[in-house]
Amino acid sequence: MSRVQVKKDMGRAFTMPRGVTITFRTSSLTNAFAAAILPNIEPKTNEVAEVLDILEIDYDNLTCAYCGDKATEWEHLHPIVKGRFPTGYPSSIRNLVPSCGKCNQSKGGKEWRHWIVSTAPLSPRSRGVRDLDKRIARIEAYEKWANCHPIPIREIIGESAYSEYFGKLDHIVNEMQQAQRIANVLKTRISEALSQ
Repeated sequence: MSRVQVKKDMGRAFTMPRGVTITFRTSSLTNAFAAAILPNIEPKTNEVAEVLDILEIDYDNLTCAYCGDKATEWEHLHPIVKGRFPTGYPSSIRNLVPSCGKCNQSKGGKEWRHWIVSTAPLSPRSRGVRDLDKRIARIEAYEKWANCHPIPIREIIGESAYSEYFGKLDHIVNEMQQAQRIANVLKTRISEALSQ
């Protein structure tokens, strides 16, 4: 077997993990800051069943509203963060749909209508989901039923408290960026020492 063929075969069996950076988790931190101040609104007794009926999902066999694969989590239909700031959309049965990990990761903070028909990696359209039009219609029916609107966070807590709170996020992100610059220098030193 040639060296080229061995390398191709290795590529099918082994993929080097992506390098991790300190700033890689900035979006998770931003989501945590938003989620920390948004209340979790518990569903009323019959709301979960209503949502699953609208989405035509079996209560005992949860599947992803977006693609139909096995659901692993409930995902925010409307993102709670956009552009590093909270959208005001709550964590509520009126803003959550069953999702698989692939769809949740692919969608991220994107608007669902654009994402679901996009060619983004792992989107339902890019994965060839066959009944996509029906899924979109069911999600639209759910969205109409939910009648979910953003909470006016700035108005409720006031501009001063809002600025102070999210100023802390900016400070932490800045510290993470500085730490990443130091990490880059240290990583280079370690790599050079190992190559000698």
